[in-house]
Amino acid sequence: MAAGLGEHGHQCETAADGMAGLDAARADRFDVLIVDRMMPRMDGVTMVETLRREGDKTPVLFLSALGEIQDRVRGLNAGGDDYLVKPYALAELIARVEALSRRREMGGVQTLLKVGDLEMDLIARTVRRGGVEIDLQPREFQLLEFLMRHGGQSVTRTMLLEKVWEYHFDPQTNVIDVHISRLRSKIDKGFDKPMLQTVRGAGYRLEA
Repeated sequence: MAAGLGEHGHQCETAADGMAGLDAARADRFDVLIVDRMMPRMDGVTMVETLRREGDKTPVLFLSALGEIQDRVRGLNAGGDDYLVKPYALAELIARVEALSRRREMGGVQTLLKVGDLEMDLIARTVRRGGVEIDLQPREFQLLEFLMRHGGQSVTRTMLLEKVWEYHFDPQTNVIDVHISRLRSKIDKGFDKPMLQTVRGAGYRLEA
């Protein structure tokens, strides 16, 4: 599931059980939570009920093999926004995730990122610098989004591996260098001032 979402340009984090999912949801901001009904340590309904009591309004898509009407109603009453019964098609999962994401974005969540004259529209999934549209591949878009959300800050290679590639280990490849080089050629080429900086011994920084 995470691999399929990643191929469609979504950045994902996974948790092995309900308690881990609850901790992750509390620690970070997500556009959508995909929650299995049946999980070790804490079931999905209890997890979502806990988040809702704490004021977390992140859209939730429940996944479950339990497809009876009362099961769906139980999930929705617990605070779920949508319910998908297993087995499911990946295309439908992605469509539902994107619909929930759009609903949240139109509800006031930030949908436009801007660093200097570089702008990213998270709904239209477009990037422009100085009004000129820049064509990015999905992974390049994810990488730039992460850099823009941390505009002016140094981000380490470890942060990029974990948050953009979802590697919790060093794969000992030049994957970051290759993508940084491609991204730099697209957002800096033809402009007077380069924005994507290499911070020696630290990582990278996107500066206006």
